[in-house]
Formats: sequence, C-alpha cells, structure tokens
Amino acid sequence: MTSRNDTLFARAQTSTPGGVNSPVRAFRSVGGTPRFITRAEGPYFWDADDKRYIDYIGSWGPAIVGHAHPHVIKAVQDAAARGLSFGAPTEGEIEMAEEICRILPSVEQVRLVSSGTEAAMSALRLARGATGRDKIIKFEGCYHGHADSLLVKAGSGLLTFGNPTSAGVPEDFAKHTLVLDYNDAQQLEDVFAKMGSEIACVIVEPVAGNMNLVRAKPEFLQAMRRMCTQHGAVLIFDEVMCGFRVGLGGAQTLFGIMPDLTVMGKVIGGGMPVAAFGGRKDLMKHLAPFGPVYQAGTLSGNPVAVAAGMATLKLIQAPGFYESLSAQTAKLAQGLSAAAKDAGIAFCADSVGGMFGLYFAPSIPGSYVEMMACDKAKFNTFFHAMLELGVYLAPSAFEAGFVSAQHDDAVIDATVEAARKAFSSLS
Repeated sequence: MTSRNDTLFARAQTSTPGGVNSPVRAFRSVGGTPRFITRAEGPYFWDADDKRYIDYIGSWGPAIVGHAHPHVIKAVQDAAARGLSFGAPTEGEIEMAEEICRILPSVEQVRLVSSGTEAAMSALRLARGATGRDKIIKFEGCYHGHADSLLVKAGSGLLTFGNPTSAGVPEDFAKHTLVLDYNDAQQLEDVFAKMGSEIACVIVEPVAGNMNLVRAKPEFLQAMRRMCTQHGAVLIFDEVMCGFRVGLGGAQTLFGIMPDLTVMGKVIGGGMPVAAFGGRKDLMKHLAPFGPVYQAGTLSGNPVAVAAGMATLKLIQAPGFYESLSAQTAKLAQGLSAAAKDAGIAFCADSVGGMFGLYFAPSIPGSYVEMMACDKAKFNTFFHAMLELGVYLAPSAFEAGFVSAQHDDAVIDATVEAARKAFSSLS
C-alpha cells in the first residue's frame, strides 16, 4: 500500500521548492520521506497515514504546554471571532508587551513582529543605528534567521571576516560580519582588542539549539558582557529558541547576564507567528516612529497570534511548571544515555529546562567543531529506527529537541523503551 506521505510529498514538489516551506522538513539530512502532519494533541501528532508519534520537536519549541491545549485553543477561537487582523493597535499587544517586560528584567520596552528572523534582523539594525557602527560578531553554529548579514560562516583564519553560506548574499554584506568560535572567550577578547571601536554588536544564542543543544560557558558570556560594556557595543541575546524554554526568564536569568537587547519568538506565540525584540529604553527609542531606525510590519502584533501567546505565557507561570518540565526532560536525557550504555553505543545526552540534545559521541560537545565530530550516520540510522517505533525526533543531527508539559512519565518511559530497541539495532 502506498503511503499517503509519499503521495503528498511527490505532489508538493511540483508546486513548492523541495516540497516544503522550510528546508529541514524535507528530511534531506536524514533521508526518506517527510511525514505530513494532520493533527496534534498533547505530546503526540499524527501523520497522513494516521500513524501516531511521540513528538519531540513541538513545532520547534512553541508547543511547551503541549499541542492543542484547550486554554490556548479557546483564546484563539475567541480572538478569531472578533476579527483576524486590523492593521491598527489592540489592547492585546499592550498586554503582551507588559507581560514580557515584567518577566524579563533586561527588557524595558519591546516591539512585536511576526518571526524570529524578522526580530533578529531588526535588533541588528537597531544596534547598528544606535552605535553608528557596521561590524557585528556572531558565532559559528549559532543560527539567527536567514537575514543576509547572518547567513555567514567563519573565515579561513582567526580574526578574518566571514564568507556567505547562501547564494544571493553579497560579499559586501558578509564582510561586516565576524564569525568566532562558540565558547572561546579569549578569541572574543582578542577581536575586541583589535577592533572594539568598530563593533556595533555581539549576537549569540546563550543556549544554542541549531547545532544541536550546546550550552554557553559562564565565562564566555561574562567576557561577552564585559567586552560589550567596555567598548560600547550592544550585547544581543537571541532567545528565540531558549527564551521561556530553559526557564521562565530565559537563559539570561539562568546565567545571570543582562543583555542590552533580547530577541524572542516561538513560546511567546504559543504556536502562532509571534516574535519580538526588546531591551533598554535608551536603545529602543531609536526605533521609528520616534527614532531614525525604520522597522514595520503589517501583521506585527496580530490579535489572534497574540491571544495564543498570552494564553501560553499565563500557563507557563503556574507554580512548579519549570521544575516539572526540567525534571521530565532530564529524565528523558538520562534514560536515553542509560539505554545507549547498555547497548554499548558511544552516545550521550544533555538537557537545559525543556530543551535536550542527543550526541553520538563519547562526551557532550561544547562547540561547533566538537558537534561536527559526532557520528551523523549513526544518528540517521537511530532517527529512522525511532520513527518506525513511533517517536519523532528532529530530522537532523544538528537540531535540539523539545519536551512539553504533556510528556508525562508514561510518555518518557515509552520513548526510552523505543530507544532501547533502536540502540540494539545499531549495535
């Protein structure tokens, strides 16, 4: 019997490049046919063949309270009944901005947008506009959306400018981006010593999720904060993925570091397209309509999306929410590690809050180079074995995974049991 997933994928490729609207969905990294999802509830979703999977991508992070949570669905339905979009201010936008400012001590004002890419791009423009400088620093393995200045890989040597990683990105854009090694505080200090007066900002994922899960070392973030303060550069934390995921106050609260600007997304939209950037008032005042840095969006602060986000923000502030989420995610990581050890597989796992990483390596990676040394072929085999057993992991060895509040003990136990079978097939 032909899989409906195969039929849909073949059909999609005639009208959509690669058959998908975001590249990782195409399964090119792991091979095989992507699953076309028809519905989701709690910790599960179902594909076009009506096969159920335990879902560990959670829409790449937003589904922190589980899929189709009744409070979120009701908020969306109530908002939609009042109208889908107005192109004018609403009270809901004020409430979301106030809530974000209340939760994040570093954020005094916030601007809502529709995607993480848009938020990161706008934060960079704001940093350049506020400082009057052009050069930015990013780190190898961190992803901040597909804006031109950020689709850049490391140059050929220390203190060299980056090279474009996508066709269509002019060399003239890439030359303003310095790409350094993640978790290398000394390299960062060397760059600032050489050209600190030219650097507009440093942008970083304080808990990286796009080279799998990689934690920033405290001394790395402390050096970043110190260098930016000393040289008048803007420190931008990209918390699109880890914000409200690793803890209520994000990674900045976890590490005790105050960035100048924060980029947010995913969880604050509750599954709808909402993102934001915010920070100190003296920086945010540079934005239009009062300042010279232009940023706009017809659907920014969409009332239906904001309703979903606000319902989610309220749910995650329940007493004990993050303690439980962190415990379940740690239980998953520990269970997978134990299962691999029993099978004699070189494997480890890590977790921070509701995020986790899987590594076919003897130790947890701390940088892009270390992550790239993991056994990708083994991951691909493991991924497909788990998929057959009804567990949907990220279809790439270089993406973090996500646990929701609905992943209870029974769900975690079922996942670990599936992993035992998958690891056995590898050994």
